Amino acid sequence: MNPRLYNKAMNANRPYSGLIERLKLKAIRPTRQRLALGKLLFERDGEACNRHVTAEQLHSEAAASGVRVSLATVYNTLHQFTAAGLLREVVVEPGQSMFDTNVDEHHHFYFESSGVLEDIPGHGVELARLPEPPAGSRVKRVDVIIRLA
Repeated sequence: MNPRLYNKAMNANRPYSGLIERLKLKAIRPTRQRLALGKLLFERDGEACNRHVTAEQLHSEAAASGVRVSLATVYNTLHQFTAAGLLREVVVEPGQSMFDTNVDEHHHFYFESSGVLEDIPGHGVELARLPEPPAGSRVKRVDVIIRLA
């Protein structure tokens, strides 16, 4: 049997195996709640996906799928995943963040009327010049959010 087909068949019987490995590689203990939230975040219909969610949206999705988890646990999990590099936090308004499963270099359109965040490929935005960072620091990343009415 083709090794790729065999691995796919084996993973179909172990739906959390890929996520467990992903968390372990980032030194995150794969608890039942983290696995359930990770599955909601990173997969749609068994396929990997990129999405933007608020903690409240993820909490609602968890409740709708029968996962009992507090909003505080959702926030803690999102921040743990962000610190480990599995998510990016995008601050769209003061006190309002969305969490992005796409951690590659990219930017965003933000539709203010609907609250929807949409990816812009990293090469889709060109910056002519950045100011010199203060002494002793370096630019880690540039995030561009283009706000749309």
